[in-house]
Amino acid sequence: MSTLLSNADLETSYAEAEEKFKQRNLKSAAMHASASEVMPGGNTRTVLHYAPYPLTFSKGEGAHLYDADGHKLVDFLGEYTAGIYGHNNIIIQSAIETAVRDGIVLGGPNMMEARLARALVDRFPALDLIRFTNSGTEANLMAIGAARAFTGRPKVMAMQGGYHGGVLYFAAPSPINAPFEMVLVPYNDPDAAREVIKREGDQLACVIVEPMMGSSGCIPASREFLETLREATEETGALLIFDEVMTSRLAPGGRHGDLEISPDLITLGKYLGGGVSFGAFGGRLDIMEGFNPKAVGAWPHAGTFNNNIMTMTAGLAGLTQLFTPAACIRLNAKGDSFRTRLIDSIEARALPLQITGIGSMNTVHFTEKPILRPVNDPIANRKRDLLHLDMINAGVYHARRGMLNLSLPMVDADIDKAVGCFEEFLDSRAGLLS
Repeated sequence: MSTLLSNADLETSYAEAEEKFKQRNLKSAAMHASASEVMPGGNTRTVLHYAPYPLTFSKGEGAHLYDADGHKLVDFLGEYTAGIYGHNNIIIQSAIETAVRDGIVLGGPNMMEARLARALVDRFPALDLIRFTNSGTEANLMAIGAARAFTGRPKVMAMQGGYHGGVLYFAAPSPINAPFEMVLVPYNDPDAAREVIKREGDQLACVIVEPMMGSSGCIPASREFLETLREATEETGALLIFDEVMTSRLAPGGRHGDLEISPDLITLGKYLGGGVSFGAFGGRLDIMEGFNPKAVGAWPHAGTFNNNIMTMTAGLAGLTQLFTPAACIRLNAKGDSFRTRLIDSIEARALPLQITGIGSMNTVHFTEKPILRPVNDPIANRKRDLLHLDMINAGVYHARRGMLNLSLPMVDADIDKAVGCFEEFLDSRAGLLS
């Protein structure tokens, strides 16, 4: 009875928050209705949809967003980790203006791509050679393809609940997934991983893993788990791919550099394009030389905009002038402090929530149970929905899934606002959360 009553109260509270959202965002409603006439669901990126309709944004400045109805929000979504530079950074602006002035579709190697490649190879220990793509999804597809070509093996191991792009989604069966022969194992279960890698033997081309699950809840992998993957793949000849599309921002040399674990390949994306579409994959020289077009039988790698000058220029400016190793360390220390404040707020109220993450990437979870891997809990998901709308109504924008990401232009006042709004949520919704 108490569970049913609590759930009913949750739905009532959500309906009230949704009504407040609707009353505040009439222009976003109208724009969503108009967009729905020409795009299914009114947008062209599924993750940006939420009920009753998503906000439509007019501009961004620094760490803030402005929606169609004129509200100013602190941006803790951070474009799902791609927005690390915030909005309208003058250095990024200048780089893009230079690129546009000098021509953006040159049809050949340009003056910037090798400079960005060298900066990335110098930054991330796993990289001997690198190639660019247009997104993290493409990067993961190419890395898997390279592993299958290099080993001559068909199978790919990934994690249950994992995400490596729109066509590499393993939280539920997806009819649009890439048609690789997949083997799935639980995240953070070294015994299961070792057993499956050994069982698949010479059929397994690679294991792909995020060293911290990003989209699936900012769940860090244990050192034991990652070291087991490294040892087991070395024993069987499978390649180990670290998907660092998100986690490369967590330390100057990425998560693999911080842990001093050496994967065979890594993938990159998100913020490394300076706010412009970007992806990259790279790693061991002997593997990546398979893409050398000078060689007989080289593997093909196409992509009209792989080396587009806007991405190359903005990416280089961002990495070398803004997200320097020192800036990376500072931002992640600020993220650790932010997470500690949220945890302290929860513990002071003795509520069954927790925050997981590392550095500048964090996620709210509505459970006290240890979080080793993704779990689908409909009631917890609904509480996340309520948190999402309550925070938006209070002026803090974050991911519906409970993810909060920091960006370089954030100041103490932005952090304080997010903590204050979160504490107001805990206090006003305590009866639903207990």
